Amino acid sequence: MQKIETMSIQSGADIVLVRQAVRQLSIELGFSLIDQTKIVTAASELARNTLDYGGSGTVKLETLENNNRRGLRLIFEDQGPGISDIELALKDGYTTGKGLGMGLGGTKRLVNEFNIVSHVGEGTCVTITKWR
Repeated sequence: MQKIETMSIQSGADIVLVRQAVRQLSIELGFSLIDQTKIVTAASELARNTLDYGGSGTVKLETLENNNRRGLRLIFEDQGPGISDIELALKDGYTTGKGLGMGLGGTKRLVNEFNIVSHVGEGTCVTITKWR
């Protein structure tokens, strides 16, 4: 049975709640401990980006079933300043903030599917999916 939940990301406390919700769903879907850690790490990074760079936003959590496969899709959206050069933003070491610049590229490596759409002045939407 598919579950869909939308959570608000307005503060650091919300990032903790997102992490907890993602961990719980990944357990319910039967993810291995390693895959649980990967999807929670990716969710944490994107939730932090939503808050730090987008100002605030939402994440939609969707459980997926496709034949014998089970998965978790997370859609992070903000109405922040957007990303002018997505290709550059995905390169390791690139940052516009105080971080190490490993976030988006690292997140992409942790999941099975990764998509980012961003428009300057309008915001960013990052969709990730992890399959079991």
